[in-house]
This record gives sequence, C-alpha cells and structure tokens, in this order.
Amino acid sequence: MPKKMKSAPVSSVWDSEIRLLAWLATCVSVFAFLFYFQRGDVLLYGDAVAHLNIARRVFDSKTPGLLQLGTVWLPLPHLLMIPFLISDEMWRRGVGGSIPSMVAYVFGVIGIFRLVRGSFTRTLAPDRAVRLAAWTAALVYAANPNLIYLQSTAMGETLYLTLFIWAIVYLSESLRGDAKALTKCGLCLFSACLTRYDGWFLAAAIAGMVVMFNGLSERAPGHSVSAFRILPAGVLKFVLIAAAAPALWLAYNGIVYRNPLEFANGPYSAKAIERRTENSGSQGHPGSGNPVLGGMYFLKSAEVNLAENQWLQRAWLLLAVAGMVGAALGRSQPTRGGVSSVGGWLPLMLLLVPLPFYALSVAYGGIPIFVPPWWPFSHYNVRYGLQLLPAVAVALAGLVHLAVRSPEWNSRLRLACVLAVFALVIASYVSVWRTTPASLKEAQLNMRTRNQLEAQLAIWLRKLPPNSTLLMYLGDHVGALQQAGIPLKRVINEGNHRVWKQPSDPDGLWEHALADPAKYADYVIAFEGDSVWQPAQAQHLQALVEIHTRGQARAILYSAR
Repeated sequence: MPKKMKSAPVSSVWDSEIRLLAWLATCVSVFAFLFYFQRGDVLLYGDAVAHLNIARRVFDSKTPGLLQLGTVWLPLPHLLMIPFLISDEMWRRGVGGSIPSMVAYVFGVIGIFRLVRGSFTRTLAPDRAVRLAAWTAALVYAANPNLIYLQSTAMGETLYLTLFIWAIVYLSESLRGDAKALTKCGLCLFSACLTRYDGWFLAAAIAGMVVMFNGLSERAPGHSVSAFRILPAGVLKFVLIAAAAPALWLAYNGIVYRNPLEFANGPYSAKAIERRTENSGSQGHPGSGNPVLGGMYFLKSAEVNLAENQWLQRAWLLLAVAGMVGAALGRSQPTRGGVSSVGGWLPLMLLLVPLPFYALSVAYGGIPIFVPPWWPFSHYNVRYGLQLLPAVAVALAGLVHLAVRSPEWNSRLRLACVLAVFALVIASYVSVWRTTPASLKEAQLNMRTRNQLEAQLAIWLRKLPPNSTLLMYLGDHVGALQQAGIPLKRVINEGNHRVWKQPSDPDGLWEHALADPAKYADYVIAFEGDSVWQPAQAQHLQALVEIHTRGQARAILYSAR
C-alpha cells in the first residue's frame, strides 16, 4: 500500500482508503442502477411507486402541502425525494426516487468500513489486520446482490441502513472519547426515526447504552470506560435529539388525525390490514403471537438475502456467530484512549437490534415475513432480512481480524481462514446472482399482475384530453397515472380533504366529487371494491373501457360528462 495510506490516522474522515472506497461504491451504484433501469426493474415494487407519488403529491396536487405525506410511512425518505421529482421525467421513470437511495448506499459502504477500522484499531493508526478486516466488511456489505438492487429503487431500506450504521459509528467514537460524536449520533438517530420505525427501537437501545456508560464513568473514574465522559447536559442533549423525531411524529398524528397512534392502529396501519385479512377468512401469518417463531422467520429472511443454497446459508450463520465471539474476545486488551473491550465491542452488538425488533413486530405488530423455504413458501417482506447485513459484515470482519492477529496460528492457517471467508462470500453472492436476488424476486412475483393492470390502464389514460380532470382512488394503482405522465393535480383523490375531520370531511373536495362525479370530474377510474366503485355504479356513468387482469380487481374507465 502507499505510504500515505499506512500512516493515515483513524480519525481522518476522507483519507485515501475512504476516497477509493467511495469511488468504487459509486461505480457499483451507478452501474447497478443503469442495469435495473434498462430492464424496467426500478419501479417493480408497489411500495416504491407509492413512495414516489407521496413525495410528488406534496407539490403536485389539487390540495398540495405537507399533509400529503400521510401517516403510515415516515416522512424523511419522501422529503429527500422531492427535489428530484420536480422533473416530470424523473418522476415518471422513477429516477428521482433512486437518487437518495444510491447516495445512501455509498455512505453506508463508507460507514461500515469506518466502523470496523475505528473499532478494531488499538493504536493511533490501523495496522494491516485492521485494514483487511475493514475492507472485508465493506466488501460483504457493498457486494450484497439484494442491497445492490434495492439501492437502485425508491425503497427506504438503503437509507435506513446507512443511518443505522452511522449512528453506531458515532456512538463507538463517542465511547472512545469524542464528545462531539455523541451529538452526531443523536442526529443520525433523529433521521433514522423519521425513516423507519426500526429507528425508534434503535434509539431506545442506544440511549440506554449511553446513559449506562455515562453512569459507569461517573461512579468509577478509574474505570476502563472513563474515556467516555460527557457532562449531564451533553447526555440530556443527545437524549432529547434522539427522542425528538418520535415525539414530533406522535404530535403530528395527534394534531392532524386526532389520534397520536394513527400510524399504528389507523385504517391503513399494518394491524388494520392484518385484521381485514383475518376477517376475510385467511389464516394468520406465521409467527403471529409468537416472538420466537417470528425471530426465526426474520433470521431465515436474513439467510435468504445472503445465499441461495441452504448449506451456504448455515455457513453464514455459523461464521457470523463465530465472528461476533471473536470480535468480543479480540477486544480483551485495552485500546487507544484506555477504552476497554466493553467500550470497543459492545456498540457493535447493537447491530443485532433488528433481531428483537422484528421478532416483536412479526408477533405483535402485524408484520408478516414469508420466506420460500418455509410455509407458506412464498416471498413477502423478505427484504427485511437485510437489516442484519451490517451485523454479518462486521462479524466476518471480526473473524478475519482474529485470524490474522492470532499469535497461535501459523501463516498458512491464517491465510486459509481468510480465503475461506472470501470463498464463502463469493460463492454465496454468485449463487444469488445466478438465480435472482430474493428482494427482486419478491417484487417480480407479488407485483406482476398489478403492474400489468397499471400498464394497460396507462395506455387508455394517455388517450384522454390533456386538460381533463379525473376522479380516482390513488392508494392502489397510482402507478397507472405515473406511467401515463398525468400530473396528480388533475386528479381528485382521497388526499383532497381535511383528514382531521373524522370520519370524513363534509366539505372536502374528495367527498363532494364522490357524491356527484359529473360535477367535478371529466373521467372516473374505479377499481372494483374501492372508494370510487360504488358512487360510479350508483351514478350510472358511461363505461368507456373495462380492464380485466388475473389476480386484480377489474378496472373501469368512465366518462363522467
């Protein structure tokens, strides 16, 4: 390696190694996006289309404003997309939603590298073993096929993973004596809490750890965690920053929807969807009411995101456990700044926080996870398993670090261990690429008929007069409007009313249009069973086109006037 790279201090934010890594990650991100964009896979997920259009409705609506952000999904991903969706072309093609995810992917790769390099370094500068471990973690994270696909879409997993990683990075640095890093950790948690509800659980775990370490340093000034000395005001500031996002979201729901927990128990929440599914006669999802089984399904989804072969999946799990143990044992000696093994490896254990969170979410939050090897043998929310990717990447890095530094092992044994880790990663990821990444397959299988319906409807919508007004429920098939390039401000939809008027707004544009479609709209698009279907049937509107797609409710395009 160049001499400059060897002498780069750990605290250097943009040293030559990180610049090289950022360049490589950017190349992977852009190439992957172009590949999936050319294949038409960027907009496969219905959720990705919904994210794009929620952000677009903030400024492109008959009633624009921040209230268009809704309640179930947290607002930060949508806010970050808005500048890129001002362009009609970037909105229609989905590019505007991919850009924040791609940027997050690059910073996530840098974050996992910096986390391992900083946590494993015992001196002022990292040695070869630490650098090899850091590059191993970056490779495992950056080369994961499922993450590479998701970062090319408008899905929020990549953004959350990046904030998750950097929160741990700054926490680890604060435990090594950098007081300013604690505030940065709080800001990452604030953003994570506005990205996914996973962040709320993470914020509580990190806040508890910060309070614990601060208490230890005050009670025992000579204790090995004494490098972590933050004034009570600093700890209070951190806790307030981390708690501000959940408090703001609860206040927003309470003021706007008259229910602080609207996102959790409202009509569009996961619990409400689960109740409707049960009322329709379907069996409950596996793990419902059973956190142990829910955790097992989550672990299996993590394995599916890592490898296609079951033996390779088991090898990942075994090596990850060994790596976690090795990382803890490898920190038994004091590090720079006098921080003990606890201060070194315990923050890394927070990478396992997704396991209890999803075990509880599956059991009690109405969040199903279906994996192809287990009943019901299908794909649903398989992508959630990627939340354990940072933990697995760091665990394998810890195993490599332990093997290289172990004085009891000869050089051949060290080399064999390192090569075995890389062979596992390469074989696993090749097996995923040779089939199809599970996250991509999930979208292909679950959204195929929906996308077919929207594509057929878009063909007819393009033929409508350019200044006509439409009445349509956007919750299910807004993608048809997006494909047709019809501005949302031409569409009267369920977002055009005052949501604080419960259960409906008697003076809302949406309610008025449903009562008399011909007075407010030129055309009506209704899907059997949605909010527009019954009013359209009752008004005996002229049906222009009826679209039937297997597995989807039939759609009818009416002329209202």
